[in-house]
Amino acid sequence: MSFETKSSKPDKPASALSDLKVLDLATFIAGPYCATFLAEFGADVVKVELTDIGDPVRKFGTPSNCGDSLLWLSEGRNKRSIELDLRSTEGSSTLKKLVAEADVLCENFQVGTLEKWGLGEDVLLSINPSLIIARITAYGQTGPYKGRPGFGRIANAFSGISYLCGDPDSPPASPGTATLSDYMSGVFAALGVLVSIHHRKKTGEGQVVDIGLYESIFRILDELAPAYAFNGFVRRRMGPGTVNAVPHSHYPTSDGLWVAIACTNDKIFNRLAKLMDRLDVTGEGDFGTIEKREQHRAKVDAFVTHWTSGMTRSRLLEICEAAEVPCGPIYSIDEIFEDPQYVSRENLVTLIDQRAGSVTVPNVCPRLSKTPGKVEWLGRKLGADTDAVLHDWLG
Repeated sequence: MSFETKSSKPDKPASALSDLKVLDLATFIAGPYCATFLAEFGADVVKVELTDIGDPVRKFGTPSNCGDSLLWLSEGRNKRSIELDLRSTEGSSTLKKLVAEADVLCENFQVGTLEKWGLGEDVLLSINPSLIIARITAYGQTGPYKGRPGFGRIANAFSGISYLCGDPDSPPASPGTATLSDYMSGVFAALGVLVSIHHRKKTGEGQVVDIGLYESIFRILDELAPAYAFNGFVRRRMGPGTVNAVPHSHYPTSDGLWVAIACTNDKIFNRLAKLMDRLDVTGEGDFGTIEKREQHRAKVDAFVTHWTSGMTRSRLLEICEAAEVPCGPIYSIDEIFEDPQYVSRENLVTLIDQRAGSVTVPNVCPRLSKTPGKVEWLGRKLGADTDAVLHDWLG
């Protein structure tokens, strides 16, 4: 799929959120991703950026042919860009006029910043009582740490996930990408916005969606909290392994590659053991129950490693699929680009941008059968749509 940007506001087909007007005051990833999600499903999202400077993410990461980063082109998708200095009387006044027309406003300034500019939530809701305000900060709008600055890496550390990442005898590692909490918080914020819209339809009332970056990650750490409260168990770093399931890890293959195998119960382990021609370890055998396998985790992983090391990855995937043993390749990004599943699901989309040329980005998630989202255009030039937005929204 390709799309060439031709105007300040490319035409959008009717879509699920086409009746929403969204102001995106946020910077970097977390708050903007909430707005991006809404834009992918048709909302008219106006990105409000500081005059002559713009969102710092424009210069974060790999620069494209037009000077803006590839991250900006991807995450600025489907938004229109206007320049406003919210610290000035004129910029503040213009924003208030836009707020009167808006359905949603997203921001992730440090706590108290909007209030300092005379644009706090009380002011915004007095202008537009039905406005939904999504506020994402490092620690949320309340609590003893609310004034502390923070980014994704800090949120990952504070949430507990970084403590779990890495090998037992190694320092805590990053959970893949430091921006994990940014994206997760953006998703939770978008969910909060959609719930608030449903509430507004019944009552006419707007409200504030308040998220601390760390909270979105803490929410997805399965039984970490209840297990500690129940019996004082403090989960430690386990490398590629996990609690409550063995074998459930990463294993090498004969061609120098890796697979993930997940035996989450005894039934699946029995299938794996049958593949290995080792049914003697099942049932009353040494590894027949999850309790036994937990007690001998290292032996089980070594047992499986010896088997996987004797086959190529492609052969291992083939026989595991046939035996209904969950097994998947551990992919690098170049392999993702070549995989037929990614191609079939159109998980990658290539757009032709008049400034940057051909750019490939992740496609929209989730997939909807009746009102699917779509990447209409990439991140715009700073201020490209100021006149058009002021005309469309304020006449």
